[in-house]
Amino acid sequence: MSSDNMTTENTKTNEKKNTEVTITEELLIRIAPNGSLLRPDDAEIVKKQLGKKPRGLIAMGARCCCGKPAVTITSPRLPDGSPFPTFLYLCLPELIREVSRVEATGIMKEMTEQLKSDPKALEAYKKAHTSYIARRNLLGYVPEIANVSAGGMPSHIKCLHSLVGYSLAAGKGVCLIGDKVLEMINWDTSVCHCENK
Repeated sequence: MSSDNMTTENTKTNEKKNTEVTITEELLIRIAPNGSLLRPDDAEIVKKQLGKKPRGLIAMGARCCCGKPAVTITSPRLPDGSPFPTFLYLCLPELIREVSRVEATGIMKEMTEQLKSDPKALEAYKKAHTSYIARRNLLGYVPEIANVSAGGMPSHIKCLHSLVGYSLAAGKGVCLIGDKVLEMINWDTSVCHCENK
């Protein structure tokens, strides 16, 4: 899917006065090919996973193979009207812990330096940034966050949780940094990692 095509199709219907987003299966596939529409118990499960009620939850970007939510898709404008740039985010506790362990090593600084010294990797990261914004814009254009993506894109690596969430939702090859972290933690999407199976 071309990010140019997604950008031209964005709408400006998600302004402050209209924060409700309706998502169809066709739209979801374009945003997060590994995603799924909300199930009746998803909001409650995510609340337990994150320890707080999810705001603006509109779909799941990915699930554990057992069906539990793994990545949330949040409206780019929350119900209270505030903009929310990080529309894809991890919620599966086991995955959050694994990614937190990687973040705790301080590897983001090293990864950023490697990124800056590798023109091809930097170009791929910039493309991931553009694609992230284009995908989010399919849910509604929010001018306050028009050029803001997530995880430090397009030039730094700041939050591996959002980059891994992006990788899981969009599929392998879209966000190479997220893919790399999934490899580092040996994450296998065909295996249930949930504590309460």
